[in-house]
Amino acid sequence: MTKKNIPYEFVFDYLLPSDLTVKQMFGLFALYINEKIVLILRQRKDNPDTNGVWIATNQEHHKSLKNDIPSLRSIYTDADGITETAWQLIPADTDDFEYSVIKVCELIKHGDNRIGRIPKPGKSDRCPE
Repeated sequence: MTKKNIPYEFVFDYLLPSDLTVKQMFGLFALYINEKIVLILRQRKDNPDTNGVWIATNQEHHKSLKNDIPSLRSIYTDADGITETAWQLIPADTDDFEYSVIKVCELIKHGDNRIGRIPKPGKSDRCPE
């Protein structure tokens, strides 16, 4: 896999030289720093409203992250459309998309503990799709 296949490749300019690993899963690109999943990059034709940069976090951090990045929105499970997941999304079609993504990358590089999760052993970090 080459970087040219990955959407929003400008993200790498702001995360490197971190110990960054990219794993493709479900047609998405998961970015890990060490053992933590931090972001998912999504640009697909199906469900375009979920295209953008997904942030691995926990629900307890949603409010404070939204204070820092107002364009964030929650991702809900497809099964019921009501249940909020732990993931937050910077939608690709938002006016401040690149600015917001760069801000998240800066938070990650500074070790912000609100971003990133270690997947449970033996399981992939499940993403709603």
